[in-house]
Amino acid sequence: MDSYLLPEFVKSLNGLDHFDTESFIRVHALGEQPVSVHMNTVKPVLTDGGWPSDFIHPPFELAGKVPWAADSYYLSQRPSFTLDPLFHAGTYYVQEASGMFLSFVLSQITDLTKKMKVLDLCAAPGGKSTLIQSLISPESLLVSNEVIKTRVPVLTQNMIKWGRSNGIVSNNDPSHFKELPGFFDIVVIDAPCSGSGLYRKDPEAAASWTPDLVNLCSQRQQRILADAWSCLKEGGYLIYSTCSYSKEENEDVLDVHMQQYEVASVPLFPDRAWNIVETISEKSGAFGYRFYPDKVTGEGFFISVLQKTHTGLEETLKNYSSRKSMKSGPGGRSGKNPLRVSRSASLLLNPWIQAEQLELITIGESIHAMTPGLLHDLELLKNNLYLKKAGIRVGKEGENEWIPDHELALADFLNKDCPTLNISKSDALLFLKGESFEAGVSGKGWHVVCYRNQRLGWVKLLERRMNNYYPKSWRIRQ
Repeated sequence: MDSYLLPEFVKSLNGLDHFDTESFIRVHALGEQPVSVHMNTVKPVLTDGGWPSDFIHPPFELAGKVPWAADSYYLSQRPSFTLDPLFHAGTYYVQEASGMFLSFVLSQITDLTKKMKVLDLCAAPGGKSTLIQSLISPESLLVSNEVIKTRVPVLTQNMIKWGRSNGIVSNNDPSHFKELPGFFDIVVIDAPCSGSGLYRKDPEAAASWTPDLVNLCSQRQQRILADAWSCLKEGGYLIYSTCSYSKEENEDVLDVHMQQYEVASVPLFPDRAWNIVETISEKSGAFGYRFYPDKVTGEGFFISVLQKTHTGLEETLKNYSSRKSMKSGPGGRSGKNPLRVSRSASLLLNPWIQAEQLELITIGESIHAMTPGLLHDLELLKNNLYLKKAGIRVGKEGENEWIPDHELALADFLNKDCPTLNISKSDALLFLKGESFEAGVSGKGWHVVCYRNQRLGWVKLLERRMNNYYPKSWRIRQ
């Protein structure tokens, strides 16, 4: 059977638990690429797991639920997401189904109704962060970090679309988190890897596989786990995953970590009908879970859970609680500490949001809204990390009016009686291109643009024209 997979690559996988060479090669030769999405529960567009009856031309056809993730679906085919206004409104995220197993993992290891602090260490472009934010309680904190600066904008954009006020986006090397000992309850590390689990989606990438690449990735993954370990609290969970099949990047990385630290491996007990392969590492007996595309409807994936059983940082943690004026670390969002908003700003904001349900702070010229109870955490993080986004930027004071920020339009707390323009799909696409459309109303001032009751952004209606405030860098070009 002809295959674009390198013989050396396939040979390197022989001997893996439940690896079927012939079946593996066949499924790659077929070239099928399952498409899946997880829905944003605070921006519902489905009714009883399907499209409303009045939606004549929905953006895609649902083809069944992803079994291990709530509110997640397979699609019958891949549509043009770029031309779907609901995608830009943040009503769903396109994510590979195997990676959504994180949803099952979190439900198994913790009580998601409780307040917790979660770090998504390698977060761009945002699939796992949006999934996590949908699962954790509203009062919990999610820090979505990305070390590669050029990937931070897309991560930030996707988190803005998701519309929650309990998230922070940062741009830091994993080693920077050593400044936050015992801070997080859960650390998710979807580690950079050789990417062999995605060869079916990108066949040309298969030619780049080499043993040296695998070994280089394995060394980097070991460093990332070691750097992030101290910021996890005792009893907390580290969720490690890759989209690689290689044992060197998966079970061997777990063995190295378990030999260096006091840690327990956590079994997950997935449904046998899902055909997920449980593996046990050779040296430490660590549980891992492998997804093979010939066995599951999804791409190649590996995931494991480690629980921290001892920190060895008792003295450091004693000092941690009193670190209110810590040294300036790699850098914060600004040179000034967040300030409470002025009374005039609060009055201007009243028609836009339910301020009593939020913590409002001034950062630079803008007002930001965060979930109550997270400001102390924000201050601690700001003094030790490079922060790119904190909560929801709601806008700023103008001379005689409030100037709303684009983030406010997509936030889940915008007042429902805010002036609104409900428009057609064709007009929505014009708006998303930064163009004008026929408003059909005589009112003036700021209006939030909606398509099928889902908010897209702001326009300002003037006497004889409309100003489109959709961010220039977000505008679609098609």
